[in-house]
Amino acid sequence: MQDNEKLVRDGSAPLIVGLGGTTRAGSSSERALRFALTAAREHGAETLLFGADEINLPMYQPDSGDRTSRAADLVTALRRADGVIIASPGYHGALSGLVKNALDYVEDLRGDARPYLDGRAVGCISTAAGWQAPAATLGQLRAIAHALRGWPTPLGVAINSAQPCFAEDGNPTSPYADQLRTMAHQVVDFACRPALPLAV
Repeated sequence: MQDNEKLVRDGSAPLIVGLGGTTRAGSSSERALRFALTAAREHGAETLLFGADEINLPMYQPDSGDRTSRAADLVTALRRADGVIIASPGYHGALSGLVKNALDYVEDLRGDARPYLDGRAVGCISTAAGWQAPAATLGQLRAIAHALRGWPTPLGVAINSAQPCFAEDGNPTSPYADQLRTMAHQVVDFACRPALPLAV
């Protein structure tokens, strides 16, 4: 499948939803996420980004149906999504509370015909200074994707922000750019496969 081939399923481009980042402007995790979504668009997908501002949500309360407009927008987008890309910083060896709380809202999809992230590819990105935290965080993101019935892509991307990882133009340097592009293409390609039966 060529990179510039228009990918379609049922006559429309797949929708890939990205969520993540930090409240710090220009964070490495959100820049990596934006790059991955751009790669997904170049590969034929439509994309929606839920950055730090959009996922700065009230603490998830499963016993309450009250949702802010931003929380409702996130749940609606994930319900429509054919694939998801998640980016989190590694804070003290784990994903951030901001990202984890946003993912907790996937619980609102539990009663859907396609519950949680069932049947969707999930690309995972982690960033931190050093290798221990991004590696641990990447493993946690993949485990969460499994728990939500998603399919983590074969390639996940761990970025060591203690090393030069972004160029002056803001794009990731090698090998991160290639890894993010490959991961994004895997999400799109999986979204365009014949539909899998729903889990029971």
